[in-house]
Amino acid sequence: MDIFTLKFVLRNLVLPPAGPLILAILGLILSRFTRLRRTGVALCAAGLLALWLLATPVISDVLVRAAERYPALDLRHVPAADALVILAGGVRPNAPEYGTWAPNPTTLQRLTYGARVARATQLPVLVSGGRHEAVAMSEFLQRDFGVDVKWLENHSRDTHQNAQLSAVILKNAHASTIVLVTTAAHMTRAAAEFRATGLTVVAAPTGLWTPLEYGPQRWVPNADALRRSQGALYEALGNLVLLMRNAL
Repeated sequence: MDIFTLKFVLRNLVLPPAGPLILAILGLILSRFTRLRRTGVALCAAGLLALWLLATPVISDVLVRAAERYPALDLRHVPAADALVILAGGVRPNAPEYGTWAPNPTTLQRLTYGARVARATQLPVLVSGGRHEAVAMSEFLQRDFGVDVKWLENHSRDTHQNAQLSAVILKNAHASTIVLVTTAAHMTRAAAEFRATGLTVVAAPTGLWTPLEYGPQRWVPNADALRRSQGALYEALGNLVLLMRNAL
């Protein structure tokens, strides 16, 4: 098991839904022992309550908004830049309707906005991601959005590598200022990683928070709200790791 697979497994064990469920299961086990019954019941209740709250839209919205620290980019007044960088967010292996690997919903959201930014700025485009991610992004941009890709970085497996490997390509092309497109909650970490390479970053976040549920629906747990909470907590964890790494 390599480090990236280990990170993926640990992330999903800590974050919801697995994290709260593991806590609840541990509580159930402890409650079978007389001396630990109260502790077990408390842990089980805490796990189930956490899962309920994290799946509640009003809570997930608070977490998502806290994770988003960059406003939308005004495409009428984009600062001068040398390149546009679009980051991958996942891929669908052998998507049946396309007959090949295709961007997952997160990557497709970034591509859709990235294409709009590319047309508005006329900047040369770099896409960054894993081998299949970057190729799928390039193909979709050129075939479905009519946007040419100048550079393709297809060896990165996380945000740190996105920045490090893309910076090499960009600096060789004498590009020092980039417009960076990624999901709003991911932008804080992504921008910090790219700035650490010496590049100047103009943030162009997509998928910024907007209310998806209204009225009583905001208080009823649902799977999409849980997914949003998971994403926000993942970014908080990633920002903490970045802070600790920079402090060393």
